[in-house]
Amino acid sequence: MYKEKIRGIITPIITPMREDESVNEEELRNCVKRQIAAGVHGVFPFGTTGEGYILGEEEKERVLSVVIEEAKGKVPVYAGTGCISTKDTIRLSKRAQDMGADVLSIITPSFAQASQQELYEHYKAVAAAAEIPIVLYNIPARTGNALAPETVERLSELEGIAGVKDSSGNFDNMLQYIERTRDRDFAVLSGNDSLILWNLLAGGTGAVAGCANVYPENLRNIYGYFVEGRLEEARRCQDAIRSLRGCMKYGNSQTVVKTAVRLMGYPVGACRKPFDYLPEEGIRAISKVLEENERLGMR
Repeated sequence: MYKEKIRGIITPIITPMREDESVNEEELRNCVKRQIAAGVHGVFPFGTTGEGYILGEEEKERVLSVVIEEAKGKVPVYAGTGCISTKDTIRLSKRAQDMGADVLSIITPSFAQASQQELYEHYKAVAAAAEIPIVLYNIPARTGNALAPETVERLSELEGIAGVKDSSGNFDNMLQYIERTRDRDFAVLSGNDSLILWNLLAGGTGAVAGCANVYPENLRNIYGYFVEGRLEEARRCQDAIRSLRGCMKYGNSQTVVKTAVRLMGYPVGACRKPFDYLPEEGIRAISKVLEENERLGMR
């Protein structure tokens, strides 16, 4: 059952790098161990937060291999295999499948404008070729292509299309995904950390939460408390990440998240250039948030 399998807090794990921008595999293993120890429900290498947009194909394969080795079957591993072309997406998806990934996360094609029918045919072809579940990935601000609720509804009827991650930031869009697929086995995940609890309350199944790289236990508890019916405590955990989310105005979200993890003492390095800049004001703001949350015992 997709809703049983694709649920909870899935961490789009950062990709640690050394000063020469090579992947730091040892620290990547430590990141995976930290997430699993904190109780997250899945790990997702080379998503947006993991800088999948700037990793080469060989690097992606190596990162996926390391994450699968460290996860050891304790949590599902999601692999971001979306490319611009259908052909390349199928090839990379099959490779991830053969390597042992549990779920494919496939972002919409980018750069060229795609019609809804073209997006439908793209995903239909990939689903026909893949043998593991596919989660659609809608992030129009980054790709220029949005998956309309009507298209997600059509795609949810296909075997193998298991769910969707919505990073549009538009709650009504995510709500329509939920409403249009409520009568079938289909998972709707929030890609916006500010909307996790609201996704769950509306009938969604969880989130791919970048802030879990910083506070995995707190993010896990949003879901855990919700499932237990402890809604006030779930709300407090949801509210607790507002201060970190407020730092996103200083740069790319992946840069803010990776900087926060580094400032906590983990040697994860910087994001790969040119997407590595934060003003001093931003670094001070992140440091202040981390200090305040440490005093509160946030993890």
